[in-house]
Amino acid sequence: MKITKVDILHLKTGMKNGHWRPIVCRIYTDEGIYGDGEAALAYGEAQFAAFGMVRNFAKLIIGMNPLDHEIIWDKLYRGTFWGQNGGPVVFAGISAIDIALWDIRGKYYNAPVYQLLGGKRRPKLRAYASQLQFGWNNWENGKDTVPGYVKPQRTPEDYARESKKAVDDGYDAIKIDFFTFKPDAGNYGDLDRLGLMKPSYLKMLEERISAVREAIGPDVDLIIENHSYTDAQSSVQLGNMAKKYGVFYFEEPTSPTPRLSRFVHESTGLPVANGERIYTRWQYIEYFNQDAIQVIQPDIGTCGGITEVKKICDMAYVFDVGVQVHACGSPISTAAALQVECVIPNFVIHEHHTYACSQHNRELCKYDLQPVNGSFEVPDRPGIGNELSEVAFQNCDLVTVQ
Repeated sequence: MKITKVDILHLKTGMKNGHWRPIVCRIYTDEGIYGDGEAALAYGEAQFAAFGMVRNFAKLIIGMNPLDHEIIWDKLYRGTFWGQNGGPVVFAGISAIDIALWDIRGKYYNAPVYQLLGGKRRPKLRAYASQLQFGWNNWENGKDTVPGYVKPQRTPEDYARESKKAVDDGYDAIKIDFFTFKPDAGNYGDLDRLGLMKPSYLKMLEERISAVREAIGPDVDLIIENHSYTDAQSSVQLGNMAKKYGVFYFEEPTSPTPRLSRFVHESTGLPVANGERIYTRWQYIEYFNQDAIQVIQPDIGTCGGITEVKKICDMAYVFDVGVQVHACGSPISTAAALQVECVIPNFVIHEHHTYACSQHNRELCKYDLQPVNGSFEVPDRPGIGNELSEVAFQNCDLVTVQ
């Protein structure tokens, strides 16, 4: 079997200002089997670079056997100069190719990827409702209730209401970045979140956190997200204030480095989660050696794909570190993440982003993978268990390499 061509798609969605545009690919073979993958940089300012990176890599794999995924991975890592010690764009490109290859592999052997990885350990995967500062599930009856599906939450009552909505949907864990939106209008900036916090900021944050805890009750896990916006000092202030409200873990409290992560963990006693901006086993090992991370979040679409993420998860298991595979992209990333998470023994929880509830995301793939009562069932279809829809191919910028 040989790879004959690769389609690279920069998808178009209804997000305002082009903020949310997933980058996906489809790899074709001479035996009629194809596989879909994703470079999970749909947000932020790296989309066009990732689109180009997958295009660069695609020409290197034409004519190769798609079942030789380890050989292809090493070729992209070691044979492209920028691969070794690369960053998000390089590894997003590798990820897209790798996920698609695993999809082909599963279809070739007529088995879901989880069987090829060693078997499904659990029938269902616990999930949490994520990023409720944007509002929870602004999607009803086939239409987005909020254009662009982001509604800033500003008052304690807003946070309590959206949190209760998620709990009413069956979730027993939620995640919020409490320091994104100002109480009146606009967003907080770097100058607000760096350095020691003003008492007024801590008071505002505590009012929001307290309102959420009261709304959801004592039995729902609360994850605090910081997106690395705060520095080490301000994140310690926030963590020490918040821990009395019960914090499941503290995500990206500050710039992702082993020393700073360890400082926050030791100074607050809170489990620290990190990984959205940590790439490959070579970077993760420094966190493990320094006991600087308690829950890893390697992104299936920016960390090297299924091949690399599985190795990182196995390495984490040696250090008693838990795993929540990061998947913030199209439903392709979700499907790939579920295949890995159901296999590993150190799985903790799966993130279900509020964007994933939107019609704009759900229509990008053939199957709509959504949790029921806060839990996912892992698809048993051959491959990753999902594939791009006609809508995706109709609404995209597309380049074919052959």
